[in-house]
Amino acid sequence: MTSGAPEGEEVRGRPSRRRGDELERAILDAVWAELADHGYDRLTMDGVAARARTSKPVLYRRWPNRAAVVVAALGRNAPDYREPPDTGDLKTDLALFLRGLLHRFDDLPTGAVHGFLIDLMRDPELRGIFRGGLTAQGPVSSLEAMMRRAVDRGEIDPARLTPRVLSLPLDLLRDAFLIGGTVPPDRVVDEILDEVVLPLLRAPSDAR
Repeated sequence: MTSGAPEGEEVRGRPSRRRGDELERAILDAVWAELADHGYDRLTMDGVAARARTSKPVLYRRWPNRAAVVVAALGRNAPDYREPPDTGDLKTDLALFLRGLLHRFDDLPTGAVHGFLIDLMRDPELRGIFRGGLTAQGPVSSLEAMMRRAVDRGEIDPARLTPRVLSLPLDLLRDAFLIGGTVPPDRVVDEILDEVVLPLLRAPSDAR
């Protein structure tokens, strides 16, 4: 049994001398490579551990199952939420940001993303983990920052910025992702912004 092994121990018993962030980066790199090579359906914790040159107990100390470790890898490849686009135009900022969210999947096969989505719809606990990564200090905070800048420029009415409206671009994009079963093309971002989000933000706040 290897559960008592040091955190950075390799499968063959030789210490890799990796700890903390370095070890986690190696594991998440391995997850991404396994997804690209085998897809989500054939991704296993054994395969991730072997590629990362660590042990399964090390993985399970951090993540309870393969879906959770994939969520972590997807989050690591997301745009930098601390510095959302700031071009001086709300539509341009939102489009750049939402496309960045989509393009983190560019080097993954469609089947890998689809398999993850199936588990996401089946497993309430996994959906909770996934949603948790989309809230505080994540994409919704970035959307709010971009919209607040637009308020300061006089582009939109601040009364429009309710919590539901702040998350709307992400909600609509996630809906397209889940319903379509694959990563939406860039034109879907334009449709979401031009047909729904921007008209709503620019409408007078007392409109009914």
